[in-house]
Amino acid sequence: MSGTGPEGRTPGTNEPVKAARRDRAAGAVVGSAAGDALGAPFEFGAPGVFGARFPDRVGTLCGGGGWDPGEATDDTQMAVLVGESLLENGGLELSDIFDRFRRWAAGEPKDIGLQTEDVLTSGDPWDMAAALHFQINARAAGNGSLMRATTSAVYFARQGRAATMDAARRIAALTHGDRAAWEGTAVFHELVRVALDGDDPLAALPGALTEVHADHRDRWAAVLAPDWHPDDATEFNGAVWPCLGTALWALRTTSDFEGALAAAVDVGGDTDTVAAVTGGLAGAVYGLGAVPERWTRTLHVPLPGYGDRVLRAADLVSLAERLDGNAGNHRQKTYT
Repeated sequence: MSGTGPEGRTPGTNEPVKAARRDRAAGAVVGSAAGDALGAPFEFGAPGVFGARFPDRVGTLCGGGGWDPGEATDDTQMAVLVGESLLENGGLELSDIFDRFRRWAAGEPKDIGLQTEDVLTSGDPWDMAAALHFQINARAAGNGSLMRATTSAVYFARQGRAATMDAARRIAALTHGDRAAWEGTAVFHELVRVALDGDDPLAALPGALTEVHADHRDRWAAVLAPDWHPDDATEFNGAVWPCLGTALWALRTTSDFEGALAAAVDVGGDTDTVAAVTGGLAGAVYGLGAVPERWTRTLHVPLPGYGDRVLRAADLVSLAERLDGNAGNHRQKTYT
């Protein structure tokens, strides 16, 4: 399945057609947002609730739990803010990302992680707030930095493994003081980079793990191992380890984008974030064409704190184009 799109076989060969890089980049950004909106109504539900609602595993962005059909949550909202900061500043300006987060938090989003909210509303300087929070609470390994990482993963992918993993850690550290969250976000960045190159992110795991800090490598290796299953998790999947582990499990045990997302949501728990992370990876593997039109049709991303701004699927495609450095170089898929 590595790097393959939904188009079938290359004419005259037995080789799967690979989605073009531009479509994989758009697939990552749109796929993450779609996973977020797909999973949101099932958040904190028990395992199997999604499958009971959609026995054929063909889900819809059904809304519920306070979310409108197709509405993306804080996961995608923060990802957009990261992506727009990178583009408008021509690179990484950590204080600007933090300021955007703080403005968004002041806009009273429908949902915001407790740890992220504490850091953003503490009044502490951008370069100290997360560290001070961790120093006091000694717990900061939630999945809140991982959930927003798809846009930055696309942006930094062309800079290579070391650069993309370093950027991931630095952005994660804005809100999460525990290095476990930094390392998980860094691994995600690297796997997206590999997928955008058209290679197999699962095969790239050993190489990515060599770059993980030695104090955290063994635990990440165990959670990302080929035989790991969500039932093996020792924490709720709102923690960074089982969140990324479940996304990799969903990608590994399915054969298409929809199947991966359905598997991720059906695990239950923090379904919007697990599905957003899965969608970012699966979208980078299968490409934009694998994201169902019945999802993209209603997909939308409000931005609290930024007036009445609402991004639609076409806006996310445009964002992905610019993040990947290919703006204007291909015909954009039309959404209505």
